[in-house]
Amino acid sequence: MKHRTAGLGMFPCGRCGHRSNLGPSQQPGGLYLGAVRSAGTDVNRIHDWYCKSERWKRLMVDRVLPDVLEGVDLEGRVLEIGPGPGLVTAALLEYGVSDLTTVEIDPEAAERLRSRYGSRVAVHTGSAAALPLPDGSVDVVVCCTMLHHVPTASEQDGILSECRRVLAPGGVLVGSDSKTSLRLRVFHLWDTHNPVDPASLEARLAGAGFDRVLVTEFDKRFLFRAAAPA
Repeated sequence: MKHRTAGLGMFPCGRCGHRSNLGPSQQPGGLYLGAVRSAGTDVNRIHDWYCKSERWKRLMVDRVLPDVLEGVDLEGRVLEIGPGPGLVTAALLEYGVSDLTTVEIDPEAAERLRSRYGSRVAVHTGSAAALPLPDGSVDVVVCCTMLHHVPTASEQDGILSECRRVLAPGGVLVGSDSKTSLRLRVFHLWDTHNPVDPASLEARLAGAGFDRVLVTEFDKRFLFRAAAPA
């Protein structure tokens, strides 16, 4: 485990990893994996299935998310970017978040979230690179396992800058993502897959205007946290 910090304290040691027992040409029922549209990008059928599965929910919600949210005050205004099928959205509600907004680029996924949660969640259809929210309008931004689906580094940096813009002074961005590997690249065949190098993320977050930046690396995953200047 590696820690890079600029003053936010250390993440607890998590048990993080993105695992799948499926081979690169298999999926439930033995069908050819092909490609589908999900969250505004091309994803193969294994990936689409896995991100909606109980297995991914157990990993993301039960093991990764507690570390992402460790010590974070969720009583204020919370924004989740790139919720996809809404597993983290549901968990945030279970954590007691009462003022929750999501921004999802895929219209069909956004509509499913609206149908599922109604007035409990304010769901916007749009890009996290152009958040439809005013400056300083949220206290926490949650970004879980979505940055590697953004096609270019410049678009990723645009998302980080937008997160900084909408955060109130002292607000925090927290999140997680997968580290690249041969297995993960095979898992993402026919996907939009642009992994973030955790070694460069501290500088990229600082460049977006954040301070007190922390990036914590594990074997297959990394966590990150950064604050808007107070």
